[in-house]
Amino acid sequence: MFIAALLVVNTVILVTDDGPSYADPSADRASFERTAAVSANNVKQKKAAMESVDPLKTTASKTAPAGPVTTMEFAETNHDFGTITQDSENTKVFSFTNTGTEPLIIENAKGSCGCTVPEYPKEPIPPGEQGEIKVVYKPGKQKNAQSKNVTITANTLPEKSVLTIKANVLEAGAGI
Repeated sequence: MFIAALLVVNTVILVTDDGPSYADPSADRASFERTAAVSANNVKQKKAAMESVDPLKTTASKTAPAGPVTTMEFAETNHDFGTITQDSENTKVFSFTNTGTEPLIIENAKGSCGCTVPEYPKEPIPPGEQGEIKVVYKPGKQKNAQSKNVTITANTLPEKSVLTIKANVLEAGAGI
């Protein structure tokens, strides 16, 4: 571990040319050792910090939005287009309701790849009102069974909701 830290320090010193290096015979060895000790201590602190992170707690803390929280309910969260062809355009509209007591604000909706493009309301949805998220899936040259997700980020708990679309994509010209 100390050797690795020493190599990192030496590389940084050589690259930045801010201090002594092995290439400089007049370099102050004590200064170099102090720098190496500080770097080794920093490495130990970073390693300890990484080991102390609980991934479940980190994930949970990221799911709480700032500001008033509400709830939303989708009529459906999955859709299967069935068998479609390459280079086709396939659209599904997912309806939802703001089932909470605060205005629903959708911050973002993002497809799992460029072939899946969502459109979502940019204005707040009042409590009890409905909205729609339009998802357009263009498989391009994809083939066979496909499954894509759209992740919606809003002022809800949990902060992210996932919509899923599926399709069996045939080669263009193969017929359905």
